[in-house]
Amino acid sequence: MKKILTCLLLFAFAKAVTAQQDPQYSQYSYNPIVVNPAYAGNRGVASIVGLHRSQWVGLDGAPRTQTLSFHTPLSNSRVGLGLSIVNDEIGPADETYVAADFSYTIPVGEDSRLSFGLKGGIHVLNVDFTKLSRFDEGDSRLMENIENKLSPTVGLGMYYHTENFYLGLSAPNLFQTDHFDESNDSSSTTYIASERIHYFATAGYILDLNDAIKFKPSALVKVVQGAPLQVDLSANFLFNEKLTLGAAYRWSAAVTGLVGFQISDQMMIGFAYDRETTELGNTAFNDGSYELFMRFELFNSYDRIITPRFF
Repeated sequence: MKKILTCLLLFAFAKAVTAQQDPQYSQYSYNPIVVNPAYAGNRGVASIVGLHRSQWVGLDGAPRTQTLSFHTPLSNSRVGLGLSIVNDEIGPADETYVAADFSYTIPVGEDSRLSFGLKGGIHVLNVDFTKLSRFDEGDSRLMENIENKLSPTVGLGMYYHTENFYLGLSAPNLFQTDHFDESNDSSSTTYIASERIHYFATAGYILDLNDAIKFKPSALVKVVQGAPLQVDLSANFLFNEKLTLGAAYRWSAAVTGLVGFQISDQMMIGFAYDRETTELGNTAFNDGSYELFMRFELFNSYDRIITPRFF
C-alpha cells in the first residue's frame, strides 16, 4: 500500500511540476476573480470570499487549496479593484499566489456591460524533496530544496454580462516561468518546475422557471499546454433566493454535488463534494474531494447589487 501511495503522489507531483496546473475549483462561479481580474467590482458591492478545497481525502500529500479574495467597485466610477491570495499544496510542493486586480467597465447596451481586467502579483514556490520516497536516492535534481522561489505574474481578462447572462475570458498569468535545477551545468536544460499559461473561459445563463425558482447552467473550460483539456459543466437551482442545489460534471474526471445557502443579504455559505470517475476514484483510500466557501458582502441597506446574486 505504501508503494501505491508513493507512486500516486509522484505521478501527481510530476504532473504538477512539468505542466503546472493552477488550482481547480468546483464552486468557480462564486469566486471568478481568482482567475479573471475583469470580474473585480462586478457584483456592485464590496465582496469577500474565502474557500478551502481538500482533494482526494485520505491520500497522504493530496492537494489542498485555500483562497481569500476581496474586490469592490470604486464609488461613482467604472473602476473595480481586488486582491487575491491563493495557497496550493501538493505533496512536497507549496505554492502561494498574491495578486492585485484592476478592472474597467463600459456599458455596451441598455442592460449589458463589458469589463477589461489586469492582474499583477507574485508567485512563491517551495519544494521540500525530503517528503518524497525517491526511487533514485542519487538523483541530483532532488538533492536541493526550492525555497521561496519568487516569480512575477501578470494576467488579463474580459468579462461581459447582462441581467441573466455572463461570459468571461482570461489568462491569469501570461508568464511562462521555468525553475531550473541550479546544481546542473550551464549546458543542461533540465528544470524541476514550470508554470505554463492557463486560458480560462466561463459562461452561464439564468432562467426564471417561476417566481420562486431560478435555473443556472454554466461552464468552465481550462486550456494549458501539456495537460488535458478541462471542461466543467454545472447546473444549479436557486430556490426563493436562499437555497442553491446543483450538480456538476468535470469531463473524464469527476462528478460533483453542490449546495449553498444565503444566510442573510450579506452572507452566503456553500459546500461541494467531488467523486472521481477515474481509476483513482475506485481506490479504498480516496474518499473524494470537498470544498467549503463563505462569501460576505459589505453594503448599506440602500445599496443594491446590479447583477443577480446567482453570479
